[in-house]
Amino acid sequence: MKPYERFYKIEDDFRSPYARDRDRIIHSGSFRKLEYKTQVFLNQEGDFFRTRLTHSIEVSQIARSITSTLGLNEALAEAIALAHDLGHTPFGHIGGDSLDECLREDGFASGFEHNFQSFRVVSLLEKRYNSYNGLNLSFATLEGILKHSYPYKKSFLPAIIHEQFNLDTHPSIEAMVVDRADEIAYISHDIDDGVNSGLISFDDLKESELICEILEKVAFEGVGFENDEMFRYRFSSHLINHLVYSLLEFSKDKIQRGEVLSATIDSKSEIPIGFEPELERKIKKLKKLLFNKLYQHKNIVIKMFAGKQAIKGLYKGLMQEEKMLPEFYFKQLHFRSKHRVVADYIANMSDRHAISFYNEMYGKL
Repeated sequence: MKPYERFYKIEDDFRSPYARDRDRIIHSGSFRKLEYKTQVFLNQEGDFFRTRLTHSIEVSQIARSITSTLGLNEALAEAIALAHDLGHTPFGHIGGDSLDECLREDGFASGFEHNFQSFRVVSLLEKRYNSYNGLNLSFATLEGILKHSYPYKKSFLPAIIHEQFNLDTHPSIEAMVVDRADEIAYISHDIDDGVNSGLISFDDLKESELICEILEKVAFEGVGFENDEMFRYRFSSHLINHLVYSLLEFSKDKIQRGEVLSATIDSKSEIPIGFEPELERKIKKLKKLLFNKLYQHKNIVIKMFAGKQAIKGLYKGLMQEEKMLPEFYFKQLHFRSKHRVVADYIANMSDRHAISFYNEMYGKL
Protein backbone atom coordinates (compact mmCIF):
# COMPACT_ATOMS: atom_id res chain seq x y z
CA MET A 1 0.00 0.00 0.00
CA LYS A 2 1.35 3.42 -0.93
CA PRO A 3 1.82 5.85 1.99
CA TYR A 4 -1.06 8.20 1.23
CA GLU A 5 -3.49 5.57 -0.05
CA ARG A 6 -4.21 4.22 3.40
CA PHE A 7 -7.69 4.61 4.77
CA TYR A 8 -8.39 2.46 7.79
CA LYS A 9 -11.85 0.92 7.90
CA ILE A 10 -14.27 2.11 10.54
CA GLU A 11 -17.26 -0.11 11.18
CA ASP A 12 -20.78 1.26 11.43
CA ASP A 13 -19.94 4.92 10.82
CA PHE A 14 -23.02 6.91 9.80
CA ARG A 15 -20.92 9.67 8.20
CA SER A 16 -19.57 9.94 4.67
CA PRO A 17 -15.76 9.75 4.36
CA TYR A 18 -15.47 13.52 3.79
CA ALA A 19 -17.80 14.34 6.69
CA ARG A 20 -15.59 12.11 8.83
CA ASP A 21 -12.54 14.02 7.56
CA ARG A 22 -14.21 17.31 8.50
CA ASP A 23 -14.96 16.09 12.03
CA ARG A 24 -11.41 14.87 12.58
CA ILE A 25 -10.05 18.23 11.46
CA ILE A 26 -12.40 20.18 13.75
CA HIS A 27 -11.40 18.06 16.76
CA SER A 28 -7.66 18.38 16.12
CA GLY A 29 -5.42 20.45 18.37
CA SER A 30 -4.05 22.36 15.38
CA PHE A 31 -7.53 23.56 14.46
CA ARG A 32 -8.19 24.93 17.95
CA LYS A 33 -4.90 26.84 17.91
CA LEU A 34 -6.06 28.80 14.87
CA GLU A 35 -8.08 30.95 17.31
CA TYR A 36 -4.83 32.57 18.44
CA LYS A 37 -3.05 32.82 15.10
CA THR A 38 -2.89 36.10 13.22
CA GLN A 39 -4.90 36.84 10.10
CA VAL A 40 -3.91 40.50 9.69
CA PHE A 41 -4.29 41.86 13.25
CA LEU A 42 -2.67 40.10 16.19
CA ASN A 43 -5.19 38.32 18.42
CA GLN A 44 -4.25 40.65 21.27
CA GLU A 45 -5.46 43.67 19.25
CA GLY A 46 -9.09 43.12 20.27
CA ASP A 47 -12.04 40.78 20.20
CA PHE A 48 -13.50 42.01 16.91
CA PHE A 49 -10.73 41.17 14.45
CA ARG A 50 -10.56 37.95 12.48
CA THR A 51 -8.12 35.20 13.34
CA ARG A 52 -7.09 32.15 11.32
CA LEU A 53 -9.94 30.28 12.97
CA THR A 54 -12.71 32.71 12.04
CA HIS A 55 -11.18 33.04 8.58
CA SER A 56 -11.26 29.27 8.08
CA ILE A 57 -14.91 29.16 9.16
CA GLU A 58 -15.80 31.96 6.73
CA VAL A 59 -13.96 30.22 3.88
CA SER A 60 -15.84 27.03 4.72
CA GLN A 61 -19.21 28.80 4.63
CA ILE A 62 -18.52 30.37 1.23
CA ALA A 63 -17.11 27.14 -0.21
CA ARG A 64 -20.14 25.16 0.99
CA SER A 65 -22.52 27.66 -0.60
CA ILE A 66 -20.71 27.47 -3.93
CA THR A 67 -20.31 23.69 -4.05
CA SER A 68 -23.90 22.99 -3.04
CA THR A 69 -25.17 25.31 -5.78
CA LEU A 70 -22.90 23.73 -8.41
CA GLY A 71 -23.84 20.17 -7.43
CA LEU A 72 -20.36 19.35 -6.11
CA ASN A 73 -19.38 17.58 -2.91
CA GLU A 74 -20.06 20.03 -0.11
CA ALA A 75 -18.47 17.92 2.66
CA LEU A 76 -15.21 17.59 0.73
CA ALA A 77 -15.00 21.35 0.18
CA GLU A 78 -15.79 21.96 3.85
CA ALA A 79 -13.03 19.61 5.02
CA ILE A 80 -10.44 21.21 2.73
CA ALA A 81 -11.51 24.72 3.76
CA LEU A 82 -11.32 24.03 7.49
CA ALA A 83 -7.84 22.50 7.13
CA HIS A 84 -6.31 24.80 4.53
CA ASP A 85 -4.57 27.09 7.05
CA LEU A 86 -3.54 24.54 9.69
CA GLY A 87 0.10 24.92 8.63
CA HIS A 88 0.29 28.67 9.12
CA THR A 89 2.83 29.91 11.64
CA PRO A 90 2.19 32.58 14.27
CA PHE A 91 2.13 36.18 12.96
CA GLY A 92 0.60 35.44 9.57
CA HIS A 93 2.58 35.24 6.36
CA ILE A 94 5.53 37.14 7.81
CA GLY A 95 5.99 34.33 10.34
CA GLY A 96 6.08 31.72 7.59
CA ASP A 97 8.49 33.82 5.53
CA SER A 98 10.78 34.22 8.55
CA LEU A 99 10.79 30.48 9.28
CA ASP A 100 11.45 29.78 5.61
CA GLU A 101 14.41 32.18 5.71
CA CYS A 102 15.83 30.49 8.82
CA LEU A 103 15.67 27.04 7.26
CA ARG A 104 17.16 28.14 3.95
CA GLU A 105 20.03 29.92 5.71
CA ASP A 106 20.79 26.59 7.41
CA GLY A 107 20.95 24.82 4.05
CA PHE A 108 17.41 23.44 3.78
CA ALA A 109 16.48 24.26 0.20
CA SER A 110 12.89 23.13 0.78
CA GLY A 111 12.46 25.82 3.44
CA PHE A 112 8.96 26.32 4.82
CA GLU A 113 5.71 26.54 2.84
CA HIS A 114 2.39 26.74 4.66
CA ASN A 115 0.31 24.66 2.21
CA PHE A 116 2.74 21.76 2.52
CA GLN A 117 2.87 22.31 6.28
CA SER A 118 -0.94 22.03 6.44
CA PHE A 119 -0.62 18.72 4.62
CA ARG A 120 2.10 17.59 7.04
CA VAL A 121 -0.05 18.54 10.03
CA VAL A 122 -2.93 16.27 8.99
CA SER A 123 -0.82 13.44 7.56
CA LEU A 124 2.10 13.34 10.02
CA LEU A 125 2.23 15.76 12.94
CA GLU A 126 -1.18 15.28 14.56
CA LYS A 127 -1.04 12.14 16.68
CA ARG A 128 -4.41 10.49 17.33
CA TYR A 129 -3.68 6.79 16.83
CA ASN A 130 -1.12 4.35 18.21
CA SER A 131 -0.34 2.61 14.94
CA TYR A 132 0.15 5.56 12.60
CA ASN A 133 0.56 9.33 12.42
CA GLY A 134 -1.89 11.92 11.17
CA LEU A 135 -5.67 12.16 11.17
CA ASN A 136 -6.27 9.32 8.67
CA LEU A 137 -7.97 11.54 6.10
CA SER A 138 -9.15 10.42 2.67
CA PHE A 139 -6.95 10.91 -0.39
CA ALA A 140 -9.15 13.62 -1.96
CA THR A 141 -9.05 15.71 1.23
CA LEU A 142 -5.28 15.35 1.51
CA GLU A 143 -4.86 16.30 -2.15
CA GLY A 144 -7.14 19.31 -1.73
CA ILE A 145 -5.17 20.56 1.28
CA LEU A 146 -1.86 20.11 -0.51
CA LYS A 147 -3.07 21.74 -3.75
CA HIS A 148 -5.61 24.22 -2.42
CA SER A 149 -3.90 27.19 -4.09
CA TYR A 150 -2.48 27.64 -7.57
CA PRO A 151 0.24 26.98 -8.77
CA TYR A 152 0.15 23.40 -7.49
CA LYS A 153 3.56 22.26 -8.64
CA LYS A 154 6.35 23.00 -6.16
CA SER A 155 9.74 21.58 -7.03
CA PHE A 156 10.97 21.41 -3.43
CA LEU A 157 8.40 18.82 -2.33
CA PRO A 158 9.65 15.25 -1.72
CA ALA A 159 9.60 12.88 -4.67
CA ILE A 160 7.02 10.65 -3.02
CA ILE A 161 4.60 13.60 -2.87
CA HIS A 162 5.07 14.27 -6.58
CA GLU A 163 4.53 10.59 -7.29
CA GLN A 164 1.42 10.14 -5.15
CA PHE A 165 -0.36 13.41 -5.87
CA ASN A 166 0.76 14.20 -9.44
CA LEU A 167 1.45 17.89 -9.00
CA ASP A 168 1.28 18.39 -12.77
CA THR A 169 -2.52 18.18 -12.56
CA HIS A 170 -5.24 20.20 -10.92
CA PRO A 171 -6.92 18.87 -7.77
CA SER A 172 -10.66 18.27 -7.53
CA ILE A 173 -12.94 21.13 -8.50
CA GLU A 174 -13.95 21.30 -4.82
CA ALA A 175 -10.35 22.27 -3.96
CA MET A 176 -10.43 24.97 -6.65
CA VAL A 177 -13.64 26.29 -5.09
CA VAL A 178 -11.88 26.54 -1.73
CA ASP A 179 -9.06 28.51 -3.36
CA ARG A 180 -11.50 31.14 -4.65
CA ALA A 181 -13.59 31.07 -1.46
CA ASP A 182 -10.38 31.84 0.44
CA GLU A 183 -9.83 34.87 -1.77
CA ILE A 184 -13.42 36.11 -1.38
CA ALA A 185 -13.29 35.69 2.39
CA TYR A 186 -10.02 37.50 3.05
CA ILE A 187 -10.78 40.41 0.72
CA SER A 188 -14.11 41.07 2.42
CA HIS A 189 -13.06 40.59 6.03
CA ASP A 190 -9.74 42.40 5.69
CA ILE A 191 -11.63 45.47 4.48
CA ASP A 192 -14.07 45.13 7.39
CA ASP A 193 -11.26 44.76 9.94
CA GLY A 194 -9.18 47.50 8.31
CA VAL A 195 -11.99 50.07 8.34
CA ASN A 196 -12.98 49.11 11.89
CA SER A 197 -9.38 49.58 13.05
CA GLY A 198 -9.17 53.03 11.48
CA LEU A 199 -6.13 52.10 9.41
CA ILE A 200 -8.04 52.55 6.15
CA SER A 201 -11.32 54.19 5.17
CA PHE A 202 -13.79 53.68 2.38
CA ASP A 203 -12.47 56.94 0.91
CA ASP A 204 -9.05 55.25 0.63
CA LEU A 205 -10.65 52.29 -1.10
CA LYS A 206 -12.64 54.30 -3.64
CA GLU A 207 -9.65 54.04 -5.97
CA SER A 208 -11.04 50.55 -6.66
CA GLU A 209 -13.79 50.29 -9.27
CA LEU A 210 -15.15 47.20 -7.52
CA ILE A 211 -15.42 48.99 -4.17
CA CYS A 212 -17.25 51.91 -5.77
CA GLU A 213 -19.76 49.52 -7.34
CA ILE A 214 -20.46 47.85 -3.99
CA LEU A 215 -20.69 51.18 -2.15
CA GLU A 216 -23.39 52.28 -4.57
CA LYS A 217 -25.44 49.20 -3.66
CA VAL A 218 -25.05 49.87 0.07
CA ALA A 219 -25.88 53.55 -0.30
CA PHE A 220 -29.07 52.59 -2.13
CA GLU A 221 -30.21 50.78 1.03
CA GLY A 222 -29.72 53.91 3.13
CA VAL A 223 -28.29 51.98 6.10
CA GLY A 224 -26.10 54.65 7.71
CA PHE A 225 -22.65 56.18 7.60
CA GLU A 226 -19.59 54.59 6.06
CA ASN A 227 -17.76 53.93 9.32
CA ASP A 228 -20.57 52.48 11.42
CA GLU A 229 -21.02 48.77 12.06
CA MET A 230 -24.25 48.36 10.10
CA PHE A 231 -22.75 49.98 7.03
CA ARG A 232 -19.66 47.74 7.19
CA TYR A 233 -21.84 44.66 7.62
CA ARG A 234 -24.00 45.53 4.63
CA PHE A 235 -20.89 46.32 2.60
CA SER A 236 -19.32 42.93 3.39
CA SER A 237 -22.57 41.15 2.61
CA HIS A 238 -22.93 42.87 -0.78
CA LEU A 239 -19.28 42.28 -1.67
CA ILE A 240 -19.39 38.56 -0.83
CA ASN A 241 -22.71 38.10 -2.62
CA HIS A 242 -21.44 39.93 -5.71
CA LEU A 243 -18.30 37.81 -5.91
CA VAL A 244 -20.08 34.52 -5.20
CA TYR A 245 -22.86 35.14 -7.72
CA SER A 246 -20.31 36.28 -10.31
CA LEU A 247 -18.26 33.14 -9.74
CA LEU A 248 -21.34 30.92 -10.06
CA GLU A 249 -22.45 32.64 -13.25
CA PHE A 250 -19.01 32.29 -14.85
CA SER A 251 -18.41 28.71 -13.66
CA LYS A 252 -21.75 26.92 -13.86
CA ASP A 253 -21.62 26.14 -17.58
CA LYS A 254 -18.09 24.74 -17.21
CA ILE A 255 -19.11 22.13 -14.67
CA GLN A 256 -21.33 19.12 -15.25
CA ARG A 257 -24.03 19.24 -12.62
CA GLY A 258 -24.60 16.15 -10.51
CA GLU A 259 -20.96 15.07 -10.23
CA VAL A 260 -20.22 14.01 -6.66
CA LEU A 261 -16.46 14.18 -7.00
CA SER A 262 -14.87 15.84 -10.00
CA ALA A 263 -12.03 14.01 -11.68
CA THR A 264 -8.69 15.78 -11.81
CA ILE A 265 -8.10 17.57 -15.08
CA ASP A 266 -5.01 18.20 -17.15
CA SER A 267 -2.94 21.15 -15.93
CA LYS A 268 -3.10 22.78 -19.36
CA SER A 269 -6.88 22.82 -19.31
CA GLU A 270 -8.80 25.93 -18.35
CA ILE A 271 -9.51 26.18 -14.62
CA PRO A 272 -13.31 25.97 -14.47
CA ILE A 273 -13.77 28.00 -11.29
CA GLY A 274 -13.28 31.76 -11.42
CA PHE A 275 -14.52 35.14 -12.60
CA GLU A 276 -14.92 36.74 -15.98
CA PRO A 277 -11.73 38.59 -17.10
CA GLU A 278 -12.97 42.12 -16.35
CA LEU A 279 -13.85 41.21 -12.75
CA GLU A 280 -10.53 39.38 -12.35
CA ARG A 281 -8.84 42.65 -13.35
CA LYS A 282 -10.84 44.63 -10.76
CA ILE A 283 -10.05 42.09 -8.03
CA LYS A 284 -6.33 42.22 -8.84
CA LYS A 285 -6.39 46.03 -8.61
CA LEU A 286 -8.25 45.88 -5.28
CA LYS A 287 -5.74 43.43 -3.80
CA LYS A 288 -2.89 45.72 -4.82
CA LEU A 289 -4.70 48.62 -3.16
CA LEU A 290 -5.18 46.62 0.05
CA PHE A 291 -1.50 45.68 0.04
CA ASN A 292 -0.40 49.30 -0.21
CA LYS A 293 -3.01 50.88 2.07
CA LEU A 294 -3.57 48.19 4.73
CA TYR A 295 -1.02 45.38 4.80
CA GLN A 296 1.87 47.87 4.48
CA HIS A 297 0.40 50.34 6.98
CA LYS A 298 2.97 51.44 9.56
CA ASN A 299 1.02 49.98 12.49
CA ILE A 300 0.76 46.58 10.81
CA VAL A 301 4.40 46.59 9.71
CA ILE A 302 5.58 47.34 13.27
CA LYS A 303 3.60 44.41 14.70
CA MET A 304 4.76 42.07 11.96
CA PHE A 305 8.39 43.15 12.42
CA ALA A 306 8.12 42.21 16.10
CA GLY A 307 6.63 38.86 15.08
CA LYS A 308 9.47 38.30 12.64
CA GLN A 309 12.04 38.85 15.38
CA ALA A 310 10.16 36.45 17.65
CA ILE A 311 10.21 33.66 15.03
CA LYS A 312 13.91 34.13 14.34
CA GLY A 313 14.73 34.34 18.04
CA LEU A 314 12.78 31.17 18.84
CA TYR A 315 14.46 29.29 16.01
CA LYS A 316 17.93 30.41 17.03
CA GLY A 317 17.38 29.61 20.70
CA LEU A 318 15.88 26.16 20.11
CA MET A 319 18.63 25.24 17.65
CA GLN A 320 21.23 26.16 20.27
CA GLU A 321 19.47 24.41 23.16
CA GLU A 322 17.12 21.65 22.03
CA LYS A 323 16.31 20.70 25.64
CA MET A 324 13.87 23.61 25.67
CA LEU A 325 11.65 21.58 23.32
CA PRO A 326 8.57 19.89 24.82
CA GLU A 327 8.91 16.13 25.32
CA PHE A 328 6.73 15.31 22.27
CA TYR A 329 9.12 17.18 19.96
CA PHE A 330 12.32 16.37 21.86
CA LYS A 331 11.73 12.64 21.32
CA GLN A 332 11.51 13.22 17.56
CA LEU A 333 15.15 14.35 17.48
CA HIS A 334 16.12 10.65 17.55
CA PHE A 335 14.70 10.02 14.07
CA ARG A 336 14.13 13.43 12.44
CA SER A 337 16.25 16.45 11.55
CA LYS A 338 16.57 18.95 14.38
CA HIS A 339 15.87 21.82 11.95
CA ARG A 340 12.56 20.34 10.89
CA VAL A 341 11.52 19.42 14.44
CA VAL A 342 12.22 22.96 15.64
CA ALA A 343 10.37 24.44 12.64
CA ASP A 344 7.36 22.18 13.27
CA TYR A 345 7.23 23.21 16.93
CA ILE A 346 7.39 26.92 16.11
CA ALA A 347 4.82 26.62 13.31
CA ASN A 348 2.41 24.92 15.69
CA MET A 349 2.54 27.76 18.23
CA SER A 350 -0.19 30.34 18.66
CA ASP A 351 0.80 34.01 18.58
CA ARG A 352 0.54 34.35 22.34
CA HIS A 353 2.54 31.16 22.96
CA ALA A 354 5.28 32.39 20.64
CA ILE A 355 5.42 35.80 22.34
CA SER A 356 5.38 34.26 25.83
CA PHE A 357 8.13 31.75 25.00
CA TYR A 358 10.24 34.43 23.32
CA ASN A 359 9.91 36.61 26.43
CA GLU A 360 11.03 33.66 28.60
CA MET A 361 14.13 33.28 26.43
CA TYR A 362 15.12 36.89 25.91
CA GLY A 363 13.01 39.16 28.13
CA LYS A 364 9.98 41.32 27.28
CA LEU A 365 9.30 41.68 23.54
